[in-house]
Amino acid sequence: MADDLKHSATQKNLVDTQSEVVDRKIALDRVGVRGLRTPIVVLDRDSVHQNTVANISLSVNLPHHFKGTHMSRFVEVLERHRGEMTMRTLPRLCEDLRTRLDADAAHVTATFPYFLEKPAPVSGAKALMDVECAFIGEVDADHETFTLRVAVPVTSLCPCSKAISDYGAHNQRGIVTLEVRTRPVTASSPTSDAVEGAFEMIWIEELVAIAEASASAPVYPLLKRADERHVTMQAFDNPVFVEDMVRNAARALMDDERVVWLKVMAENEESIHNHAAFAELEWARG
Repeated sequence: MADDLKHSATQKNLVDTQSEVVDRKIALDRVGVRGLRTPIVVLDRDSVHQNTVANISLSVNLPHHFKGTHMSRFVEVLERHRGEMTMRTLPRLCEDLRTRLDADAAHVTATFPYFLEKPAPVSGAKALMDVECAFIGEVDADHETFTLRVAVPVTSLCPCSKAISDYGAHNQRGIVTLEVRTRPVTASSPTSDAVEGAFEMIWIEELVAIAEASASAPVYPLLKRADERHVTMQAFDNPVFVEDMVRNAARALMDDERVVWLKVMAENEESIHNHAAFAELEWARG
């Protein structure tokens, strides 16, 4: 009993160092925690839901008069929102974080592998292929945004190499990364299952298809000989630079009325150079 009373008294006297006032007059854009891993459930266009593991980063702004923030509260907020993580739920997590930490703005990034069952183009042999995805949420007093990022491996064949070579052309594996933001849902939104206050739905699978169509050919987890022949010739018939891939993907996204902001990046690990080639574009509707 005496030990319990002593522990209780000690708890009451613990100093809240983070809330001490400082006089350096330097505000911080973001403070928080990163590297948290947690199981999440992501919406899957074909299978309804998909279980995966996300690497989480949580942060808030810190006014100049606070010495630090309360790191334990980030984990507490994340625990309250454990489970499904989508463009419909992430803004609520951000707002809860902003309120709990008494901050003006909050930011959450959840990076995770997403798996697609992909059939080979000729044999139809199926296997799982993963793409790296991220949900990025930001909330302040006036705005909230949700960004979906998908990084898709592709094959590209060099148009210059094809044009100047007597036979063959060098190709490489590249990564096309798409980041998109969609329109907020309103009462007049055409999506029948949309939730007002959220954002228009765009599927990860849709972005994967756009990225693959922008390149010379897709990549596959499993190829038989007939499939390898098909993909090799498909790439040879569709040579593209990194610039072409960015423009191809951007054009498809710009034509989608759901998309209000995008960033497209393409990078090739060059097969005949010791450097990489890249291109990128950022665009906002209106």
